[in-house]
Formats: sequence, structure tokens, C-alpha cells
Amino acid sequence: MITPAAIVAVASSAALIILGLALILTVWRVVAGPTLPDRILALDMLTGISIGLIAVIAVKTGFSLYIDIAISLGLVGFLATVAFARFVLSRGNIKSPAPTSPAKANSSAKGSAKKRHAGGKKR
Repeated sequence: MITPAAIVAVASSAALIILGLALILTVWRVVAGPTLPDRILALDMLTGISIGLIAVIAVKTGFSLYIDIAISLGLVGFLATVAFARFVLSRGNIKSPAPTSPAKANSSAKGSAKKRHAGGKKR
């Protein structure tokens, strides 16, 4: 019969393998991310994966101080994500196209046509 300790040992080993693979893939996204927001999101994900790794190690070893470290890392990771988001917004990296309605497009075209003809020869 399988004991609960054996189930926890196998589950924590499997979790460590899965989280390790996620960590490697996320580091790849940080290095090769095409845009700055992608890299910031990957760094936030790295924080979450690290918290998961620390929690699994805490369960595996039975050392509860690791949970306090994971909570502290979560707080620091949240503040870092907010700081990076403010940096991106202040830099103006994310731009949305200006909405144009057909009425504004027609009035601006008419205004520019009047300006072109206003500077022409007098008859």
C-alpha cells in the first residue's frame, strides 16, 4: 500500500520538474522577448514560478521558514511589476491608434483643401 508520505514525495518531485521546465521556458522569453512588455510579463512570471518552487521545497523539506521567504518574494515581485509598468507608461512605448470618425476625416480633408486654395492666385 502507498503511504501518504510517498505520494507527497512523488508529487513534489513532479512539481519541481514541471516548475523547472517552466522556469527555463520563461527565462527564454525574457531573453528573446520581442517587446519590452513581453519581457516584463516574463519577469513577473519568473517571480510566480520562483514562489512555487520555494513552496514546493518547503513542503518537501518540512522547513516552514521557506513560506515566509516566498511571501516576501511575492511582495517584492508585485512592487517590481508595478514599477516596470509605470516605466513603460512613462516612456510611451504603448501607443494606440487615434480613433478617426468619418465626419472628422471629411471635415479635415475639406479644411486642408481650403488651405491649399487660399494661397493661390487672385483673379
